[in-house]
Amino acid sequence: MFAAWVVLASLAYAAILFAIAWYGDRRPLYVQQPWLRPVVYSFALAVYCSSWTFYGAVGTAVRSGWGYLPIYLGPLILFLFFWRMIERMALVAQSQNTVSIADFMSRRYGRSQGLASLVALIAVIAGVPYLALQYKAVTLSLNVLTGREIQQGLFGDPALYVAVIMALFSILFGTRQVDATEHRPGLMLAVAFESFIKLWALIAVGVFAFFWAHENDYSVLSATQALAQSMPAGGFLTQTLLAFAAIVCLPRQFHVAVVECGDVTDIRRARWLFGLYLVIISLMVLPIAVVGQQVFADPGGAVEADTYVLALPLSQGQVALALAAYIGGFSAATGMVIVTSVALSTMVSNDLVMPWFLRRGWAHQQGSVSTAVLWVRRIAILLVAAVAYGYYYGSRSDTALAAYGLMAFVAVAQFAPGLIGGLYWQGASRQGVEAGLWVGFIVWIYTLLLPTLSEAGWFGSLWIVQGPLGIAELRPYQLFGLIGWDPLTHGTFWSLLLNVLTFLVVSAWRRPSLGEMLHAEPFLTPYAKRRASASAYKQDDVYVTDLLVLAQRVVGSSKAQRAFVQQAKTMGVELGSDLRADQQWLQFTELLLAAAVGAASARLVLTSALRGSGLEVAAIVSLLDQAGPELRFNREILLATLDNLDQGISVVDSDMRLVAWNQRYQQLFNYPPGMLFVGRHVADLIRFNAQRGKIPYNSPADIEEAIDRRISYMRAGTSHVFQRTMNQNTQVIELRGRPLPGGGYVTSYNDITEFKRVENELLEINETLEQR
Repeated sequence: MFAAWVVLASLAYAAILFAIAWYGDRRPLYVQQPWLRPVVYSFALAVYCSSWTFYGAVGTAVRSGWGYLPIYLGPLILFLFFWRMIERMALVAQSQNTVSIADFMSRRYGRSQGLASLVALIAVIAGVPYLALQYKAVTLSLNVLTGREIQQGLFGDPALYVAVIMALFSILFGTRQVDATEHRPGLMLAVAFESFIKLWALIAVGVFAFFWAHENDYSVLSATQALAQSMPAGGFLTQTLLAFAAIVCLPRQFHVAVVECGDVTDIRRARWLFGLYLVIISLMVLPIAVVGQQVFADPGGAVEADTYVLALPLSQGQVALALAAYIGGFSAATGMVIVTSVALSTMVSNDLVMPWFLRRGWAHQQGSVSTAVLWVRRIAILLVAAVAYGYYYGSRSDTALAAYGLMAFVAVAQFAPGLIGGLYWQGASRQGVEAGLWVGFIVWIYTLLLPTLSEAGWFGSLWIVQGPLGIAELRPYQLFGLIGWDPLTHGTFWSLLLNVLTFLVVSAWRRPSLGEMLHAEPFLTPYAKRRASASAYKQDDVYVTDLLVLAQRVVGSSKAQRAFVQQAKTMGVELGSDLRADQQWLQFTELLLAAAVGAASARLVLTSALRGSGLEVAAIVSLLDQAGPELRFNREILLATLDNLDQGISVVDSDMRLVAWNQRYQQLFNYPPGMLFVGRHVADLIRFNAQRGKIPYNSPADIEEAIDRRISYMRAGTSHVFQRTMNQNTQVIELRGRPLPGGGYVTSYNDITEFKRVENELLEINETLEQR
């Protein structure tokens, strides 16, 4: 009968949560309340305290005294002393419309799809068994309340139904809209309510334990001092560091703290409110732990320390209090699972599944993809829940599940070098971050994940003791001969050390490209200009002088000035400081830049400076100055290569405008100085040669007809090889034209006059021999 009441209470509580979320989405009143919004945000941050923290903190305190404190101390240090780090992330997230930690890191490092996929993959692998821990905690609490083991096979396992119910609620909470950049006030309100419930539930049990100790003349203070003596020396700093990183690296924490942050000013108040929340939670653990030890000392450990929060009220006949404690633990698990599922499903759809479909033209076949994206996220939530339950069901060892809480922290902590380094170091490159993530993640798998699965019975564990192939230096718990550390500290040390070293070395070796530097600027200077979203420059606000400054940094002052003057003459305008740039000027500048940095980088420079990320022109110029030597070096190599060819080379873009050429091309046609410049239409060059008699034509009409015919061939991408006689039949030039990928045309000009002379002489000799 009591079990039925527990189930009904769980369903009723879940229905209340859904009602709160529904109401919060329909009427987001707290968002407009300056005093209430920081409170909701602070309580939503407390989703960090999952059921593992709610139940496991007491068990950790019983086993290792003050060893439970690092889990609370790390976030407390971050919010009290390093809160501006979160503020910077929130500012960047608002300006860049980021929707997940994978999206955040991808945008920082040149919008790399590969990096986003890697971050999403690591987040899913780290989060799946952590979800299984929540199922375990709820099942354990049900066993304590009912007083018996209620698991009876697969379909009799309550964890299965807990996983299904939480997955359904995650779908209802988080997949009602396709735009992940929109805030979910209902979700935040429901999560804040959950944090409020679990706080008061733990306070109620803690106060009950304190009064029980007072009535039974039991000194909580002296027992607490005794607990401190059992604290292990190792691992305290490691766990504090992991908790410090987890508050921003865990997908659910990043989602609540950064993505759902409506106003960055809330962070300043939340640092105190959330800090107070952590202090209260950590203080309530002590009386429960010390009184639980006293009450359950006689049975000889028959009651697990992780269940003291529930077992203590039950042992004293406080059924209502035990039920309230169960709701608190259920609330902690539900909040964690919902937010984690929403964050992971967004990354799975945006960074793993949809890019694969879009590359294969699936979007064009299906028309609208909004409905498909929602279904991908829903299926992702169900699949993640199924895999998490499979991990839980296959892990019969309680140690495996309990250890994965901190082990998951180590996995997501691999994001920290690239995430934090990207906020403060301009030299961080995409290759460095990706290499560091791969190295750290592989070391984490080898030193922590695989040994844990081995100890759980998934496969043999002899390699842990002897090392793979009997190589003692490769033992996962004593890697490279490092002994004396606990497995968590050992795995954290090696994974993060190798991650950071790889990140630094590869970033120094493979410097960030111009595109990465442009994308990095809003991350490095988020306070320069606060915006709720990335605003676009209006075309009326762009001046030609701004474009000229950009071009001078890339192609050189003299060449840029000459090209802009020529373009102004062509357009019939006067080049002045008050001349506004229209679409023609933008296209001309992009073409000019493309000759030096390529079409992709040229487009990126313009969109970032004038229409895309909202960077000021001065910031772009600064970046171009820093990237100038490398750009000039690459450009000089290309020009030197072209100039050392015997053939003349000319390259035009899809608009038939000149973008590159070499000296041999200029010599063959004897173009005067200034005739060749980036942006010159190829028709002008053909017409110029015809007017000088280098190309024989009978009339001006024939010249224009030949120009149109030649350009039509080039636009159509038709390859051609033909010979042209010039300079009154004294010179023969062979032309070979080839289309370029993505538009454009390259033509090579080879002087074959000597070859034709020898060919004619051989032909004459052959004819003479035949006559003889």
